[in-house]
Amino acid sequence: MADSRTMLPPPSAAPATSTIDTGRTRLATRLTFFAAGFAMACWAPVVPFAKANVGVSDGQLGLLLLCIGAGSIIAMPVTGWVSAQFGGKPMILAGGFGLVALLPVLAVVGDPFLLAATLLGFGASLGAIDVAMNVHAVEVEKAAEGPLMSGFHAMFSLGGFAGAGGITLLLSNGVSPLPGVLCGSAIVLAAILVAWPRLLTVQGGSPPAFVAPRGIVLLLAALAAVSFLVEGAILDWSALLLLGRDLVDPAQSGLGYTLFSIAMTIGRLTGDRVVRALGNRQTLLWGGLLTVAGFFLLLAMEGMAALAGFGLIGLGTANIVPVLFSQAGRQAGMPAGLAVAAVTTIGYAGVLAGPAVIGFVSHVSSLSIAFWLLAGLMALVPLCSRHAARA
Repeated sequence: MADSRTMLPPPSAAPATSTIDTGRTRLATRLTFFAAGFAMACWAPVVPFAKANVGVSDGQLGLLLLCIGAGSIIAMPVTGWVSAQFGGKPMILAGGFGLVALLPVLAVVGDPFLLAATLLGFGASLGAIDVAMNVHAVEVEKAAEGPLMSGFHAMFSLGGFAGAGGITLLLSNGVSPLPGVLCGSAIVLAAILVAWPRLLTVQGGSPPAFVAPRGIVLLLAALAAVSFLVEGAILDWSALLLLGRDLVDPAQSGLGYTLFSIAMTIGRLTGDRVVRALGNRQTLLWGGLLTVAGFFLLLAMEGMAALAGFGLIGLGTANIVPVLFSQAGRQAGMPAGLAVAAVTTIGYAGVLAGPAVIGFVSHVSSLSIAFWLLAGLMALVPLCSRHAARA
């Protein structure tokens, strides 16, 4: 079996697939996705401690947390340019080592301005590894000539479960935040170090010019933004929706997101087989329809039927984003690295804007109306599935 460290031809050339899709490169890609999800999730349980360390209000903390998004938005286009020329490996390593170094700082920094700077760097590291690992995954999947992207994204979800659960377990057993996140950083570091020699190495070609997303790339990015918007809305607003409709007790308000997350993880673990059987168009079509049906159950039904809507939404959205990334890497309108960066950046903008948009709509009408609007936006995925699958 060929060693993935062998220098590959420039991206403009047609490399031998035997040097790209190997057990080593698949393992490296899975480890990278796991490390990114794990590192991001390690931060969530530490947020209250970071807030106490710097002594800010909830509103001030919200402004500080925007630095994560700002850092990601800045890093993503740059990562796309670098990845289009050199492949994903350099920015995977830069982002991964950045997460390892900055995660412990978040647990101890005591000045709001230093926390803002650290969060900006943490967000930039997340943005860099997010784009670069998807570029790397696209290259491996194209060489495999079969769907792999859903399985890669499943590792991100599993990393998120492991990171949040592990840090929460340590904190609940009396471990202070710094030792806890140091353990998390050590796990991320181990994953990156194991992946490092197995990542694809690409020779530099001519530097690609920055190209504004257009045509099929713009469509893929818009659909990704809708899907990310739905995921962000379920994360931020599902508990309030359940409480507002008197579907659960306050102690059970997290049940909706838990069901959504479990269903999404199952959907991604089985997603490659689903995409292989149905194809990209049918996966987008039925994924979108299943998501819309989930919103209908959630908003129109009562009791367990409404809660089952979260499961349908998780299953429906599970493989939409992986397929969109695959399509972005296969289109011929712009370099794959820049296309994946555009889809990631615009999609991530949906996550950033989502909470504010949902909050505004719920303020002028109701939270249920805001979720009905999400269902309407999600209907764009099956409506555009034919065109999106032409990439």
